[in-house]
Amino acid sequence: MRKITIAIDGFSSTGKSTVARQLAGALAYAYVDTGAMYRAITLYALRSGFISGDTVDQDRLNANLKHLHIEFRHNPETGRSDMYLNGKNVEKEIRTLEVSRAVSQVSVIPEVREKLVALQRKMGENKGIVMDGRDIGTVVFPDAELKIFMTASPDIRASRRYKELLDRGEEVAYEEVLENVRKRDHIDANRSVSPLKQAQGAVVIDNSDMGLEEQFERLHNLAQQVIRED
Repeated sequence: MRKITIAIDGFSSTGKSTVARQLAGALAYAYVDTGAMYRAITLYALRSGFISGDTVDQDRLNANLKHLHIEFRHNPETGRSDMYLNGKNVEKEIRTLEVSRAVSQVSVIPEVREKLVALQRKMGENKGIVMDGRDIGTVVFPDAELKIFMTASPDIRASRRYKELLDRGEEVAYEEVLENVRKRDHIDANRSVSPLKQAQGAVVIDNSDMGLEEQFERLHNLAQQVIRED
């Protein structure tokens, strides 16, 4: 059975990573959460003092990109891959609201995108991969055999994100999370470099009213159809 590349793009908090990971497991494919990669660089920039409010010191960050080593390592306890930054597990730290507030500003930097897109393309050289992000079907793998564009209403996405943060022990207000979702939507869709948009030929999935099982079944069926094609 042939292997394909599956590109899943969409807005923040649409559950891309959850369903992409689940789909990769069902197909015995590799899974890459590109959002975690951008979050890792954002965490580094925050810790290094390169971010002040909504301003990123791009020159200082770009000068240090060559010193950043980003990789996924399998976690035997969870069965998932954790993000490592310069040899340290930062999986928990990159999921905070603090990082969420700043990641869109970091991800618009051309040098950051150039570094990570090169890594992402290398990861997918042999196909058999599910990758999710903002520009996978438009920039990273424009020739992917299956492209998905996921969306949901801002209120629904904010509610999901709010619950996730509370479950992790963060003290946040729903209104703050909703504002962050809307702000990220605007930045992601309007940035000059690799803006978030539906890739040509992508299948649109609005999961506002979908459960996790229904969402997975829809994507799994789509993948099986493409894999069986000559």
